[in-house]
Amino acid sequence: MDGGPRVPEQRRPGFPAEGEESGALRFGVLGPVRAWRGEETLATGSPQQRALLAALLLREGRTATAAELIDALWGEEPPSQALAAVRTYASRLRKVLDPGVLVSESGGYAVRGLAEGALDLARAQDLAAGAEKARSAGDLCHARDLLRRALALWDGEVLAGVPGPYAQTQRVRLDEWRLQLLETRLDMDLEQGCHAEAVSELTALTAAHPLRERLRELLMLALYRSGRQAEALAVYADTRRLLAEELGVDPRPGLQELQRRILQADPGLAEPPAPAGETVTATVRPAQLPATVPDFTGRAAFVRELSDVLSAAFGGSATGRVMAVSALAGIGGVGKTTLAVHVAHQARAAFPDGQLYVDLQGAGARPAEPETVLGSFLRALGTADSAIPDSLEERAALYRSVLDGRRVLVLLDNARDAAQVRPLLPGTDGCAALVTARVRMVDLAGAHLVDLDVMSPEEALALFTKIVGEERVASEREAALDVVGACGFLPLAIRIAASRLAARRTWTVSVLAAKLADERRRLDELQAGDQAVEATFELGYGQLEPAQARAFRLLGLADGPDISLAAAAAVLDLPAEDAEDLLESLVDTSLLESAAPGRYRFHDLVRLYARACAERDENPPSERGAALSRLLDFYLATAAGVYAIERPGDRLVEDLEPTHYPGLRFEDGSKALDWLYSEAAALLSSVRQARNSDRLRPAVDLLWAAKDLIESGANSHQYEATARAMCEATRTAGDARAEGRARTTLTNVLLVYGRIQQAEEEARLAMELAASASDATAVSWVANDRGLICLHQGHHAVGKAFFEQAIRGHRAADNRLGEAVTLANLSRAYLALGDVSQAVDIARQSLAAHSQLGRPMRRASAHFALGLALAKAGRHAEALGQFADAQAIFDAHRQRLWVGNTHFRIAEVHLAAGQFAPAAQHAEQALALGCVGGDRMRGNVVTLLGRALAALGQADRARACWHEALTLYEQSGADEADEIRALISPAPTAQ
Repeated sequence: MDGGPRVPEQRRPGFPAEGEESGALRFGVLGPVRAWRGEETLATGSPQQRALLAALLLREGRTATAAELIDALWGEEPPSQALAAVRTYASRLRKVLDPGVLVSESGGYAVRGLAEGALDLARAQDLAAGAEKARSAGDLCHARDLLRRALALWDGEVLAGVPGPYAQTQRVRLDEWRLQLLETRLDMDLEQGCHAEAVSELTALTAAHPLRERLRELLMLALYRSGRQAEALAVYADTRRLLAEELGVDPRPGLQELQRRILQADPGLAEPPAPAGETVTATVRPAQLPATVPDFTGRAAFVRELSDVLSAAFGGSATGRVMAVSALAGIGGVGKTTLAVHVAHQARAAFPDGQLYVDLQGAGARPAEPETVLGSFLRALGTADSAIPDSLEERAALYRSVLDGRRVLVLLDNARDAAQVRPLLPGTDGCAALVTARVRMVDLAGAHLVDLDVMSPEEALALFTKIVGEERVASEREAALDVVGACGFLPLAIRIAASRLAARRTWTVSVLAAKLADERRRLDELQAGDQAVEATFELGYGQLEPAQARAFRLLGLADGPDISLAAAAAVLDLPAEDAEDLLESLVDTSLLESAAPGRYRFHDLVRLYARACAERDENPPSERGAALSRLLDFYLATAAGVYAIERPGDRLVEDLEPTHYPGLRFEDGSKALDWLYSEAAALLSSVRQARNSDRLRPAVDLLWAAKDLIESGANSHQYEATARAMCEATRTAGDARAEGRARTTLTNVLLVYGRIQQAEEEARLAMELAASASDATAVSWVANDRGLICLHQGHHAVGKAFFEQAIRGHRAADNRLGEAVTLANLSRAYLALGDVSQAVDIARQSLAAHSQLGRPMRRASAHFALGLALAKAGRHAEALGQFADAQAIFDAHRQRLWVGNTHFRIAEVHLAAGQFAPAAQHAEQALALGCVGGDRMRGNVVTLLGRALAALGQADRARACWHEALTLYEQSGADEADEIRALISPAPTAQ
């Protein structure tokens, strides 16, 4: 089952379940009473006839006497011809069912001979029993899946439309059972750490069943684990008041105990009590350690020291079992990773539940994010993707829970600092962590610190000899000492030098020593600090063939964290096949790493060295700029193609800077988006890198063509930083056209964040600059943005004027998509001005225009606008249909924030229609996803959630929501703050 609690999917009635014969009889009672033969729906007759069939089916083959059936159908006041009626109903059913199914026996009737699982209730009972057994065995993953399948068999009201006292009794019994199954499934959801997802469903369920204390208890726990303590306590207060008013009783002891623990911030509530079944699969034992080198040499004292610390994790110390942490520090190339991997392999037997490894890239410009690493670790430990929460705190808590009771060794390589490491440490004894870094982690509490220095001359010579061979070194010992001395006794430098020598049988040790003695082939800083590693890289670089060396130099120029094969081919100006051969040969020399199939990266120091080589060796020097220009052209051409696929009819792609290097071409929109999101970091790095070049215009156009990265919510912060950098660069360069476009992209980001005042300032500047540069395309799009800003500020008439200006500009440029998009926004202006009829008409025009263009992505905005207008007109059902269409499109195109906005609007419609439970549920989903509009929009969502909860009688939780909204509004300076204060402290009524 997936990780998020949700309303169970319904199998289409009348279709066979898995494993059923297509022509067999099947019956349903967990909804209307129905019968099917294969895919054919059978006529089951009048309500009383269906009541008879239900009574027989629910007896599971046992005989029901005529008197029992009469009592079941009519109770204490049967009609005078009741017995004849029963016989008539039975006769009619025999004609519909297979021969021998409805039998007469001992003056009564029975249903016999059905295939296993022919009755939906029987299938549900089997699935529930299997779920209970799986849960007892600790397999929550399977248990949840079985319960999901059981709950999916319900199809509306049980025995719907069936009269009689027996049907009513069974209806109550089966409804209660369904709620028990739901509570059990939700309980397992929380055990697996899916608390944030459970809040939405539990909010709806508590609204539907306000006196059911177990649901209230689960909701309190889910809210508390989602960081919403005030709301959790408010749920208790609402429950206590409701129970007192309705039943005159106090909450049960379990609920009172939970409230006490929440008030005390009991640490035991902060995470699931035990590893969840779906989270941990007993058979998953990760073995991620890199291979240890066969020629590991020396470091004997360090090996003993680290091994002694690790032994404490499994009870080998006088203090008993502990969670052992060792942190190795030293300069790059000193052998930290080699030593840590060697010690970890020696200790594998002491950690039978697995070994985890990650390169934290701490020495680079963009260290690995702890939440990303935790996601990878949790997957390696058997956690399904859907069960992995979003936030760092929740992932860390789940990670510690998964490791509880297990003996796992974690190797955290190349860390930046203690803050990066802390969330990745196991939390219980029996586990251990080895950390390598370039800085001493004095602020990593409880860590055993080890400072790793260069090798001694004896160890260095021994390592060199193992790699090169005793025979070649014995006769040239002095030359060998000269080699390791020139390498600064750094293990990485020695290993590279010795490996090159070993691969060249015609060389002698003296030849290598002579090469190293030439200071022109070594950096001056060979004997000092990190630059000792650069000297080692010089050895490897010097042995490259000319084509390899050129590739090494030019690839090092790109700023991105890694580079795809296609992008590398652009840098090198080579066909992809030739580029791949060169890159793979560099991987073989260890000067380049293969990050994943088709992707490559430099170690951070190797990249710096490659750039130094490019500055020194690349001739003509202009080739460095040309290589980066080809990379920028590649990204711009490809991003423009993605933009054109997603926005047919938009003439912007014809108004971008021309490119001189081709990009990739996609036929499938999904693959195009895959490329955009996978290349986001490298693409934005390329834009930033161009800010000091003469290629500002294509860089800004690339930023604009990649604007989908904003609305996805995944890359918004990187995009904003890049947009700000380009605004400054273009201002300094005095390029009005480029600066206008850069400020247009920044305006888009600020609108997504809800920073309206800043967006207004940037949009005003953007329009002035675009107009001065005669950039009609930018003027039209900025006019649209200024219209949106005016709507946020309440200047609706001015916003309408801006939208009309944008439409005129788009029409003049034959930009059909721009016109369609702006029409949707113009509809919202009319709506704000009170002209609902005109708003509906214009939204329909926008929808028609989008439909003619074909690609559905931007059509979502038209559905969204039409939904708003229809909602304002009170046509709630139609509005919900439009919002559902918009949501499906946003979701398919990975616009997470817009999916959140659509949930919010759906919640508004439900609230206006008096449907408070679904309003609260959709508001919760909007909170979980996030929304375009930043904190101000979040304030709108929690305000609406509070209104829905208040209508459901949950006054205390509603006030908790409003307090959060007030804080958000005050921080953003929103006018809505006064409205919230009135909700929290209503004015006294006149006496």
